[in-house]
Amino acid sequence: MFAFYKLQTALRNNYVRAAVLAMTITLTLLLGLRAEVPQDSSPILRTQDIAQITALPAKRAQLAYLLIAAPQSETPRYVFKLKNDNTLYVVKVPGTTHLSLEREVLLRNNLPYAIARDDYLASHKAVMQDDDVSMLANVAAFVVRHLVDILLIGLALFLLRQGLPGMGLNATVLTPDQLGGSMDDLIGMDDIKQEVLHLEDMIRNRALYKEHDIDKPFNVMLTGPAGTGKTKLAGYLAKRLNIPLIQASGSALESGYIGGGSKALHALHRKARARGQCIIFLDEAQSLFMPRGRGEKKWEDDTANTLLGLLDGVRSDQGDGVIWVVASNFDDSSTRMDEAMLRRFSVKINFRLPNKHERRELLRSFLSRKAEGCVDWQELNLDHVAEITANLSPALLQTVVERASMLSIQEKQIINTDLMFRAFERATIGLTDRATTAEKTRQRERVALHELGHFFMQIDPWLRAGMTLAEVKARSPFLKISTESVSKLGALGYVLSASDDMALRTLEELEHDVIQLYGGVAAEELFYGARGISVGSQNDIEKATSMLDLMVNKLSMYSRSKIDHSQFKDKEAGLGQVEAKADELYSYTLRAIADYRGQIEALQGVLMEQYVLSKDQLFALLEQQQPLKRAA
Repeated sequence: MFAFYKLQTALRNNYVRAAVLAMTITLTLLLGLRAEVPQDSSPILRTQDIAQITALPAKRAQLAYLLIAAPQSETPRYVFKLKNDNTLYVVKVPGTTHLSLEREVLLRNNLPYAIARDDYLASHKAVMQDDDVSMLANVAAFVVRHLVDILLIGLALFLLRQGLPGMGLNATVLTPDQLGGSMDDLIGMDDIKQEVLHLEDMIRNRALYKEHDIDKPFNVMLTGPAGTGKTKLAGYLAKRLNIPLIQASGSALESGYIGGGSKALHALHRKARARGQCIIFLDEAQSLFMPRGRGEKKWEDDTANTLLGLLDGVRSDQGDGVIWVVASNFDDSSTRMDEAMLRRFSVKINFRLPNKHERRELLRSFLSRKAEGCVDWQELNLDHVAEITANLSPALLQTVVERASMLSIQEKQIINTDLMFRAFERATIGLTDRATTAEKTRQRERVALHELGHFFMQIDPWLRAGMTLAEVKARSPFLKISTESVSKLGALGYVLSASDDMALRTLEELEHDVIQLYGGVAAEELFYGARGISVGSQNDIEKATSMLDLMVNKLSMYSRSKIDHSQFKDKEAGLGQVEAKADELYSYTLRAIADYRGQIEALQGVLMEQYVLSKDQLFALLEQQQPLKRAA
């Protein structure tokens, strides 16, 4: 079967290119010189005077023929010729008028006429032209007539220049002086910086490693969430080694042509070899790490196979100084990857999200770059901002700081804790809008009850443990509750809480998360009944279902046999246990939310009036009310 890569290989030969060009020119000349249909030389009189048509019945004896051209168009043409007169009369009329003329003049007077055939119009092209035709229209008509010729010439020129479309790879070559920043910009991340310094030592002291029979290239694999600094680290490494960096996107290798990715990788490697020692940085290359042999088509793994060969290195002086650095947002612990590809990387550096201390230092670094007087350091609690920005990458933290600067400029206010909080909210949640719900009082009442249900089920375990409101406030990650709509989330209200750095959650904590998600729908059922639950709980129920599936089926937290039921073909085997556990947790939520009915009713009115309640405001209101029930 013919493959595009065979054509691409053939086009590398100059003789083949010359032959293709000669054939294209010959074909273009043949098409360009093809015989045109001879045109009628009769003089043409164009008009829009309908009286010329209404007068035809009186000229029946002198009429040679009458044709109607393009009767279905918006502007049909009446074409007629009189005996003993060489002039061809063309009357242009509106489409609506044509219907009346045909009925009242032609048919009523039994005037013979016909529809102009294509062969007649081909020999009388001037019939369909207007007197006021512009130069642009003439050019457009020429382009339309010779479109095939123009396309053939353009295709030939393109093939001669760079082969088939999509077969190339745009790569940026950056010299050390063009690379900015340094390792000091990598705030915290000491474990990652040590790995980079070790890698630098290995590259500088290749001879020492050869004495230990380590002669393979030091290919590097960078993994971790987006925005954690993988791209910057590749630049820092090239700058420290004082060598060029060739940067390309791994996704650009998927050209859509068979062999396109292989050709692009070879071209990239040739470009690197021409510069001696350098770094090839392939970003967003996770698709290359997928296991091979998944598809039935043999050529689907060509790009990965080519990369495997290049990563092995050429057993000669050529390419000896080329270092491959490949970045992926996934790693082998979370995604199944090709074992052969993983073995090609002697160095693997896994990036992580910054912890609280590192987030605080990152925020301090970003804010310190601003001019003096832009930040109110006395009124800025970086510990609090670092706490609420848990699980944000360095790139997202920088976005929060930039958003704070925008708000500072717009509101003519110095950056402080409150402004940083609002910037975090804008960067993560998006725009909020009161106008959308201002006139929807009944909906806002339901939204207020729903969001208060989430809040009370969040603090419920601490209250039942006998803690005071002050102790609950200190432990609660709650930040604010709002009945403003959020277009980004598609929600009419929300509860904003700080995230937790801890990724290892226990069964008790997961059950608490599910109960908190059920708090909104339970509050609706408490006040409106089981048949009064709205569709606003859809997102909560979807999240709760996913968590219950994780707890019951994937982790077997409620069973002595610890197996992953999701790997079996019978996906519905654990459905009954998921439903039973969901019923148990929701029933508990309904009983627990009833203890806070009075507080919810009291807070609903305040929330309706103010739209938003902060953590301080909400706990202050709770202190003024009767003591909360703490029944076991």
